[in-house]
Amino acid sequence: GAAVESGGGLVQPGGSRRLSCAVPASIFRWYTMSWYRQAPESEREWVATLTTHGSTNYAESLKGRFTISRENDENSVYLQMNSLKPEDTAIYYCHAADIYSDGSRGMEYWGKGTLVTVSS
Repeated sequence: GAAVESGGGLVQPGGSRRLSCAVPASIFRWYTMSWYRQAPESEREWVATLTTHGSTNYAESLKGRFTISRENDENSVYLQMNSLKPEDTAIYYCHAADIYSDGSRGMEYWGKGTLVTVSS
């Protein structure tokens, strides 16, 4: 796939985890990158976005605990998650979107997801 996540696993409440998403260089340079998550028996929800200009946006409920960032040399986007709670348990998905200047969208790519389980 165009986006490949890694870094999921079992984390104790209060712990931290960093997720990674590797994408081809052609996508990484021009696409807006986001993380979404889907908890059991819930709909997929948006977590955070990082634009090509470096602007970030977060779901209100996650501000202060989650941080999205990018590493240009590795064509990767990261999601640093701190102070994890059991309700953060979900499959986390990486998303890449080609967003035009008028706000319309071109190609989009989804990763297959990586499971994060927060439990003692």
